[in-house]
Amino acid sequence: MVNKAWKIIPRPLLETILNNHAQHHRVPQPLILHGPRGVGKTTLILDRILGEWNKGPHLTGYVDFAQSIKDHHPNFDGSFPWYSWSSCELPSLSSCQTQLENCLESMAHKGIKLGTISSHQIFTTLNKWHGINTALRRILNQNASKIAISNKVSSSGLWDRAVFALSARFNASEIDGVLDSEEKGKSLSIDEASYFKEAIVALRLAKEVIKMQQKWRANAIADLNRSGRFSRSLANSCTDWPCLLLELLSQAAEIGHFQPKLVINNVEILCNAMLTDDSMVCGSMYHDSLIWRIIALGANERCLPVILVTSDSYYSYQAFMDFGFPDIFVSRETFGWTPQEAKMHMVTDYFTHAEWMVIDDVLGPNPRHLFEVYVLKQSNYYQKLMDNEASTFEDIVDAYLAYLQVTVVNPSMEKALSILQKFAIDARSGKILEHRLHFGAPWRHPPSSKDPTKCKEWAKIQLMDFVQSLVNAEFGVNYLADCSLEILDDPAAVALVEVGLLYAQRDPSFFRPISKGIQRCLARWLVQERMQLSYQNLLQYLWQRIMRGRSYRHLMLQVGYDKY
Repeated sequence: MVNKAWKIIPRPLLETILNNHAQHHRVPQPLILHGPRGVGKTTLILDRILGEWNKGPHLTGYVDFAQSIKDHHPNFDGSFPWYSWSSCELPSLSSCQTQLENCLESMAHKGIKLGTISSHQIFTTLNKWHGINTALRRILNQNASKIAISNKVSSSGLWDRAVFALSARFNASEIDGVLDSEEKGKSLSIDEASYFKEAIVALRLAKEVIKMQQKWRANAIADLNRSGRFSRSLANSCTDWPCLLLELLSQAAEIGHFQPKLVINNVEILCNAMLTDDSMVCGSMYHDSLIWRIIALGANERCLPVILVTSDSYYSYQAFMDFGFPDIFVSRETFGWTPQEAKMHMVTDYFTHAEWMVIDDVLGPNPRHLFEVYVLKQSNYYQKLMDNEASTFEDIVDAYLAYLQVTVVNPSMEKALSILQKFAIDARSGKILEHRLHFGAPWRHPPSSKDPTKCKEWAKIQLMDFVQSLVNAEFGVNYLADCSLEILDDPAAVALVEVGLLYAQRDPSFFRPISKGIQRCLARWLVQERMQLSYQNLLQYLWQRIMRGRSYRHLMLQVGYDKY
C-alpha cells in the first residue's frame, strides 16, 4: 500500500492568471475566483499564492468569514462542508465586520510605517466623503478642556486640534506597539517617530468620527430593520470605515514600495450572517454595499486588487447581472482537474491504475474527493477491510459514497424540501410574482390547504420530479439556452442551488451537480424516495410526471462537452 504524504500540486495556468492580476498596484475591477466546492480554491490561495504575495513590497490581507465556524473549518480540525454555508450555524455580522476591519487596519498600519499614509492624507480622504466638523467638535469637547471653539475654525484646524487632543489620550507604549519601536526605535529619528505617531492617531480619530456618525443613525437603522425597507445611505454608513481604509490603501499603493492586496474567502457568508442587534443593517445589505463601493472605487479611481473567493454559484452569473452587467467583475472560474490531469497526478503516487478507474467512474476527479478517499485508504478501517479476502477497493469507495449520502446529500435534500414548502406557503399567500407561476409551470398549483403534511408531500413530489428531469437530461442543463432562463424560475432548481448540491457555472452556462460523486448520490436519493412512496403518493408522483412533469432535455449539454 502507498504511504506517500499528500502534496499540494501546482496549477500553473490559474496561478499565472491570479499573479498577473495581483502584480498591478491598482486595478479597475475586483476579481471573483469561483467554482464548485472541493476543487481546491482555498488550498490554492493559502498554500500556493499567499506566501508569495507577502514578500518584498507586496502585502496581502486575508479574510475568511468562515473562520469562526468551528465545526466546519480547518483551523478547528474540521473541514469545509460539501453543502452550502447557509445550512451551517453562521457567525454574526458584527464578527465578520470586525474581522474585515481588523485586517484592513493592520494593513493601514503597515502603510503608515512605510510612510505612504499620512495624517493629511487621512484627513483629505475623510473630508471628501463626510461632513466632519460637528463630530470633531464633539470629540474635542470630550477630550479637551471646556474652551469655546470658534465657529470660524476650518475643518483642517479642527482636525489638527483633535489629533493633538486624542494623542494625549493614548499612552506611548500603545502607539509604539503599532510601530514596533522595539525593533525600529534605533533607526527612527524624533521627527520620523512623531510623523508616524501622528498618522496612527489620525487613523484612530477617523475611526472615531465615522463610528460617532454611525451612532447618530442608530435609530434610523433600527427602524429600517423593523420595517424591512432599503436605504443605500444607511447601508453605506455601516461600510464607511472599511471602505475608507480601502481607499487610503489604494491611494498609498506604489509599485516596488507598497503593493497591498485583499483576499476575501467565503464572501457569501456575509449575505446570511446573523444580525445580533439593530446597530447594523442586515447581512445582505451590508454585503451589497461593500461590493458596490469596491466596484465604484475601482471604476472611478482604481482600487487595490480585491479577490473574492466563493463556492456559491450566485457569483458565477447572477451577481454580475445584479451589480450591473456581465463584465462588471473579472471572472475566473475553476473546476479543478480534468480526468486526464487527475490521472497524471494520482496514478502510481496515490492510487493504482485499477483503483483510479473505479474512482474516475464513481467519484470523478474532484480533488477533495480524491483526498478524502486517500485518507480513508490509509486508515485502519481500510486495513481491516482488505484483510478480508472477499473485499475489494470498490468496498471502500462504496463506504465513502454512503458517507456522502448520509452526511451531505440527505440532510441537504431535507433543507431543499423546507425551501420548497416555504415557496408553497408564499405562493398561497400571494408573495410569489405571477411570472414565476406562469401557465404550464409544473409548480403552478401548490396545495391550497394549510396542512403541513400535504405541503411536504407536494414539495417532495416537486423535488423528485426535478431530479428525474435532471436524470433524463444526463445531469447537464444549459440555463441560458435560447435566452429563455426558464429553469431559473423553477423553485426546485433554486432550492438545490441554494443548498449547494447543484452549481450554476458561468462558461458554459450549465446547471450540474458539484461533482460526479454528488450526482450519483442524487440518483440514489431519487431511487430511495420512490421506493418509500405510499401507493397514493406514487400515483400523485406518476400523475405529476405524465401530466405536468418537467422536461429539460431541450437544454441538455452540448454533444462532446465534458461535464467533469
